[in-house]
Amino acid sequence: MRAVASLLVWAAWLVLVSLWTPVVAISLAFAGWWDRPRWITGRVFRFGARLLVAFNPFWRVRLDGRVPARNAHPFVAVSNHESLADIILIGTLPWDMKWLSKSSIFRVPFLGLMMRMAGDVSVRREDRTSRSASLTAMRRWLEKGSSVMIFPEGTRSPTEEMLPFRDGAFRLAIETGRPIQPLAVSGTRTAIRKGSLLFGTARVVVRILEPVPTEDLGPGDVEELRLRVRKQIEDARRALEEARQRPGGEAESSY
Repeated sequence: MRAVASLLVWAAWLVLVSLWTPVVAISLAFAGWWDRPRWITGRVFRFGARLLVAFNPFWRVRLDGRVPARNAHPFVAVSNHESLADIILIGTLPWDMKWLSKSSIFRVPFLGLMMRMAGDVSVRREDRTSRSASLTAMRRWLEKGSSVMIFPEGTRSPTEEMLPFRDGAFRLAIETGRPIQPLAVSGTRTAIRKGSLLFGTARVVVRILEPVPTEDLGPGDVEELRLRVRKQIEDARRALEEARQRPGGEAESSY
């Protein structure tokens, strides 16, 4: 039954994505000439993520914490990375960010095209030149007033333990003077198991932590900032997992 249900969800998603692509294109055509941060196109694109989750009976997303104000200064968001589904599930957050994603995601039909139109940035993580170019592109988005989103682990963790964080997001935040916006995610690991196309039941909680300022930091503070933010996310994620195991099963949420 789960295989049949998963097949139906994939079919519905294919229809949704193919129909949503021209909607994103129209938003870019009408707003792109004056909307330099591509907020409108980005929000239209990521509203599609909400539609995908709404059409998936196996998934539910909950948000815990204070949502950044719409007029907030741009920030560098970082999150732990548990699943291939993170892009969709975290993409339902009620604000727009330009994502740094591996190049293979941009080759997915329709999805990759919409990501490009929304301003997301492709990177080949094994290529140092590509990594440098991608961070330059993210820096330009910050200068235009758009927040950005980076998974500092670089890839999904194969276990329940978080991987070490890389320096790029933290160096970018310090160089641009933008705050780090940590996000702790729990529950996406069961959304799509690695090596499987079957959807698993996922009760996802995204906790928005307090922003970490970087104005007074310099290049020598990258490591300390990276370790500090990783610990904050790790502690918050552990608390979410513990809350999930108590009677009642899920952390309280406002989303």
